[in-house]
Amino acid sequence: MKTIRRLIYGEVFAAVFFVLLAFLSLFFFFDLVDELPDVGKKSVLDPARVYSLADALIYVALLVPSRIYELMPIAVLIGSVFVLARLAQGSEYTILRTSGLGPWRALRTLLGLGSIFVLVTFAMGDYVAPFADRVAQLHKARFEGAISLGQTGAWLKERQPYSSFSVNVGSLSAEGGLGNVRIFEFNNQGTLVSTLRAKTGQIEADDSWTLHQVERREFDASGTGAARVARTQHDTFRWPSGINTEMVAVALLKPERMRTTDLFAYIRHLQANGQTAQRHEIEFWRKVFYPLSCLVMVVLALPFAYLHFRSGSITGYVFGGVMIGISFFLLNNVFGYIGNLNQWRPWLAAASPALIYSVVSLGAFGWLVLRR
Repeated sequence: MKTIRRLIYGEVFAAVFFVLLAFLSLFFFFDLVDELPDVGKKSVLDPARVYSLADALIYVALLVPSRIYELMPIAVLIGSVFVLARLAQGSEYTILRTSGLGPWRALRTLLGLGSIFVLVTFAMGDYVAPFADRVAQLHKARFEGAISLGQTGAWLKERQPYSSFSVNVGSLSAEGGLGNVRIFEFNNQGTLVSTLRAKTGQIEADDSWTLHQVERREFDASGTGAARVARTQHDTFRWPSGINTEMVAVALLKPERMRTTDLFAYIRHLQANGQTAQRHEIEFWRKVFYPLSCLVMVVLALPFAYLHFRSGSITGYVFGGVMIGISFFLLNNVFGYIGNLNQWRPWLAAASPALIYSVVSLGAFGWLVLRR
């Protein structure tokens, strides 16, 4: 069995590597084309420096780990289908079956192979990709001046003993500075007490915020007499807060680009402050279940070893594997949006694609392999 395992593992690893390399080359080209309009622009922070083609290549290269994480299950499916179909076409798999490779032993062998891909996918998505994405964002921010989240910025919320605060951060500079900060203060009755707008700011070591060029408005929340608004301006204003730099950085990143631990901590922060965390909870469970989809893919590929091929017919089956992989990728994204809109249980929305394909793969295995 060790010889058979080495044969199958070696063939599948090589096939998955070349499939992954082909997909990465394609996405690398598309990402580079998206960056070409920015090539030649001057840096906001240093006008003497220009965003060159080398900078664009560095930025796109840093996105490769995220692409590997996204494409790994598809590559595993296509590579496994190609190897097993080729073995079946050349009658090699028939010889392996007569040598003692029964259906259940073949299933255990492929599950062991899939477990290796699960570990690789998890490590890539939880450690390598988030770090590379953050470096890529900071690299781009050195030219654009800041990391921003569209036109709305990042919203955070904090509760303190006598007040609650809604905080909006428009951008985060490469050096960790804050830009276009807005803070709305409410009392325990939910009445707006004050608003604050600062052009820039920074988070100190004790997590307090030092804000610059501040315009503050205070409202009379007593409910007696005419409403009064007191406007003040400050060159520097200190705001005591428990929101640290990591929370702001995480809020500015896309949920799917976060580490699992960071995403979990951010969900706890949102829940503690009464904010909805449905989207982030779905992404958390997706990051938990997504590496396990590699197991589903190798099981889905196993029935291809028991098909009877004519000369040249292997191409059609490999194309079918490609379509199945793409449909899984699309379904995985669609269920995330549907679950968020319909307020499904986060784990169910994240696990549904893998569960559906698990049922299909086990059904195909039972019908084609065991019954036939």
